[in-house]
Amino acid sequence: MLKAPNKNKLSGDLRLVKRIAQETRVETLARLHASAEGLSTKQANINREEYGANEIVQPNTSKLHFFVKSFLTPFTITLFVLAVLLIVLDVIPSDQNSVSTIIIILIMVILAGVIRFFQNLKTSDAIEKLLEMVSVTTNVKRDGEDQELPTNEVVVGDIIHLSAGDMVPADMRLLRSKDLFCLTSSIDGEFEPKEKIATKVPRFAQADNYLSYPNILYEGTTILSGSGVGVVFATGTHTMFGRMLRDENRKKIRETTFNIGIKSITKLLLIMMLIVSILIFVINSLIKKNLDLALVFAIATGATLLPEMLPTIVTANLVRGSKEMAKHGSVVKKLNSVQNFGSADVLCTDKTGILTQDKVMLERHYDLTMQETKKILKLAYLNSYYQTGMQDLIDEAIIDAAGDELDVDDIQRDYNKIDEIPFDYTRRRMSVVVANSDREHGEHLLVTKGAAEEMLKVSTKVELNGQILPLTDVRKKLILEQVEDMNDDGMRVLLLGYRRNPAPVGEFSVKDENNLTLVGFLTFLDPPKESARVSLAKLKRDGITVKILTEDNEAVTRALGLQVGLNVDVVYSADDLKDKTSVELAQMVEDCNIFVELTPELKTKIIQALRKNGHVVSYMGDKINDAPAMRASNVAVSVDHAVDIAKESADVILLHKDLLVLEESIRIGRNILGNIMKYFKILLTSNFGMALSLIIASLCLPFLPLSPFQLVVLNLIFAISCLAIPYDKMSSEYLDKPRNWRIKQLPKFMVIFGSVSTLFDVITFAALFFVICPYLMGGNYNELSLNSKNAFAALFNTGWFIETLWLQELIIHVLRDGKFPFIKQHATSTVILATMIAGLIGTMLAYSNLSGLFHFAELPSSYLWFVLIMMVLYILVASIVKYFYLKKKKFLI
Repeated sequence: MLKAPNKNKLSGDLRLVKRIAQETRVETLARLHASAEGLSTKQANINREEYGANEIVQPNTSKLHFFVKSFLTPFTITLFVLAVLLIVLDVIPSDQNSVSTIIIILIMVILAGVIRFFQNLKTSDAIEKLLEMVSVTTNVKRDGEDQELPTNEVVVGDIIHLSAGDMVPADMRLLRSKDLFCLTSSIDGEFEPKEKIATKVPRFAQADNYLSYPNILYEGTTILSGSGVGVVFATGTHTMFGRMLRDENRKKIRETTFNIGIKSITKLLLIMMLIVSILIFVINSLIKKNLDLALVFAIATGATLLPEMLPTIVTANLVRGSKEMAKHGSVVKKLNSVQNFGSADVLCTDKTGILTQDKVMLERHYDLTMQETKKILKLAYLNSYYQTGMQDLIDEAIIDAAGDELDVDDIQRDYNKIDEIPFDYTRRRMSVVVANSDREHGEHLLVTKGAAEEMLKVSTKVELNGQILPLTDVRKKLILEQVEDMNDDGMRVLLLGYRRNPAPVGEFSVKDENNLTLVGFLTFLDPPKESARVSLAKLKRDGITVKILTEDNEAVTRALGLQVGLNVDVVYSADDLKDKTSVELAQMVEDCNIFVELTPELKTKIIQALRKNGHVVSYMGDKINDAPAMRASNVAVSVDHAVDIAKESADVILLHKDLLVLEESIRIGRNILGNIMKYFKILLTSNFGMALSLIIASLCLPFLPLSPFQLVVLNLIFAISCLAIPYDKMSSEYLDKPRNWRIKQLPKFMVIFGSVSTLFDVITFAALFFVICPYLMGGNYNELSLNSKNAFAALFNTGWFIETLWLQELIIHVLRDGKFPFIKQHATSTVILATMIAGLIGTMLAYSNLSGLFHFAELPSSYLWFVLIMMVLYILVASIVKYFYLKKKKFLI
C-alpha cells in the first residue's frame, strides 16, 4: 500500500517507481486505491490532504504570515531595540514616569508594520489575479467526466488523458497508449523523441535507467504525438524530477543583472549603514563622553540608513507594471520579467503567426510535372489527418483544402491508420502508415511529407505521368530548381512521397523512411500581418533588434523579410552554424538577424551566444520546440493558446499574438525599470547625504544634531513618501531606448549628489548654530546655562529636522529626470502630493501641540522662509551639478 510521503524525504521515490513500472495496471490501480473511471471530487480532496498538493511547497502566504512578516523586519526590530534601550538607559535611571517617547516609538512600529502588511497583501492578491487569467490545464477524469482542470489540482490516483502538446502534470504510470511519443528535454536535456508504451515493462537491463522506463511518464515531459491515459502516483515535490529541479535550473539561467543589481545595492546600503553606525558611535563616545547616548544614537542612525522600504517599493513597482501590462494584453507570470522587458535589447522570435497572419493557406498541390492533381491532395490529407502530433497550421491548411475538394468521408472509410513516425527537427519530416481496406486489399502505405532537402535524402524514385522512374541527379536538380522558384515567390514548399508495404505492423520506425517515391509538391502561402511592418518599425524605434529564428528555409524567410521591412542581406542557416567556435558564433549572431532551418538546440545556442555578448534577450514562442530557447532567454514570452510547455516556460503570456502588444509591454517594462532605478538612486543619495551630515555634525557639534527618536521619525516619513514612486512616469526619451542596470556608476552618483545635500545641511548647521539659535536664545551655546543649552539643542534639532526633511523630499523631484525640476520636467500628481504632504506633516509636528512628544522646540514661523530659500538654492545647485554630470554620462537614471 502506498503511504503518504514523508515531508523530509528527497523528491521522488526511486524504489516506488521501479515497483510501479514492473507491476500490471490492475496492481498499480489497487496500490493507489484508484479506478480507471477516475476519482470523485470528495476522494480527490482526501488524497490531496494525504499526499499533498501538486505544487512546490511554498512559504506560508496566509494573512497571518504576512502580518507577522511585516513586523519582523530590520526596521521594526531596530525600533523595538531602541525602545528597550531608551527604557533601560534613559527612562529607568532618570525615574521618569512619562513613557511618551516609548509610546510614540511603538506607534511608529505599528504604523510601519501595517503599511508593509497591506502592501504585501495587495501584492499577493494582484499576483494571484494575474495568474488566474492564464493557467496550464490538463484533462482529468473526475466524477466520471473528463474535465479540463489546472495542473495544481491534480492528485495522486487521478486518471489523466494526454494528447499532443500536453505537458505531463505529475509522475504517472501509463494505462493505455497509442503511438505515444514524448520529449524529455526539460528533464534530461535530450531532444530526440522517445516512444512510451503502456503494455511494455522495463527489461532487467533497464532497471537502473529509470528515465528509459517505457510505461512511466515523469512530470515535465511534453507529449509530442499520439495519445495516452495514465494514473498519477506522485505529485508536487514528491515527483521524481518535479518542479523543484526545473525551478532551480531556471533560477540559474535567469540570474539577471536585475537580481544581481538588487543584491549589490542592498549590500552597499548595509555596508554603509554598518560603517556609519560604528563611526557615529565611536565619534560621539569620544566627544560627548556618553556611551549610553552614543549607543542609542548609533542604533537610530542604523535604523535611518536601513533600506527598510526597498523590498516593498520594488515589489510595488513590479506589481503596478504587471497590472498595467495586463490592461494592454500581457499577463505576467514572474514579476522580475516586468523590468527585464525594460532591459531587453534583442527580441528573438519565429515568423509564423508573429510576423505572419497565423493562417497558412494551401495554394497548390502539384505533381512533379507542376500539374495540380487530386491524388497529391489525397495523400497529403492522409498524412495530416491521421498524424496525432501537434497539428500545425500546415496540417490545418491541408485538411481544410481537402474538405473543400475531396470526399474525405470516403477517404477515411477506405484507409485505416496503422502507425506513425512523428516529426522532429533533425529529420524535418513526418510519416503515417495507413492500410487500404478497399482495392489494394489491405496494402500498407507509408506517406511522408517534409522539407525538400530532407525528402530528397531518403527518396530513390519519382512518379511522373503514372510511371515510376529513378531519382537521377538531373531530376533531383530540376526538383530543387522548381522548389527554389516557388520559394522566391514567397511560397513554402514541402515534398510528398510514399512507400508501399514498408515493414511489418508495429515495427515502423525512422529506418522505414527510405527508398521513397517522390510524387509531388505542396505549396503554402503564409502572408505577413498588416501590422508587422509597423510593429517592427516601432520596435526598431525602441532600440530592439528583432532576430528571426525559424525552421523554414532561406528563400521563404527572405521573401517575408523583404515584405515586412527586415534587413535580409545576411542570412545564416543551420549548416552555416555547424562546428563554429564560440568566438565565431559570437560574431555571427551580431552580424545576422535571420537564422533559418534551425533545430531547438541551435535556437538555444544562438540565444546563449547573444547573452554572452551582453545582450538582454527576449524570446517569443508558442510551440514545443520553442521551450528550450525560452528557458535560455532572459524573458520568455508566449501566447494564451500556446502548447502547455511553452506557457509553463513563459515569464509573460500575451493574450493576443501581436508584436504591437509586446512593444507596449516593453515600454511599460522600461517605465518600471526607470522607477526602480530612480528609487535606488534617490535612496542612495539621501542615505549618503544623511550619513555624511551626521558624521560631520557628530564631529563638530557639542550635542546630537537630532535626537535618536527624531532621526527614526524623519526616516519613516521619507520612506512612506517614497511609496508614491511606483506611480511616477519616465520621460518619452527614456522609454525610447533599452536600459540596463549600471551598478558600477552608483557609488560615484551617490557621492556626487549626496554631497550636494550634505553641503546644504552644513550651511544649515552653521546658520542654526551661529546665527538663528544664538539669536533666539540670547547668546552663543558655550555662554548658556545647562538648561539653556538643552533648549538651544532642541531648537537646533527642530530646525535641522524641518530643513533636511524638505531637502530629502526635493531629492525625489531633482533626481527623477535630467531636466530642470518643476519647469522642464515634473513628477506625476501622486508623487508631488505625497512629497508635499510628507514635508507638511514633518513641519506640522514641529509647530503643533504634539511637538513636545517629539522633543521639538518652538521656532518662529519666519524660519520657514529660510527653509524655502535653502530649497530654492538646492534646486539650482543640484541642477548645475546634474548639467555637468550629464556632460560625461549619457543618462541620469
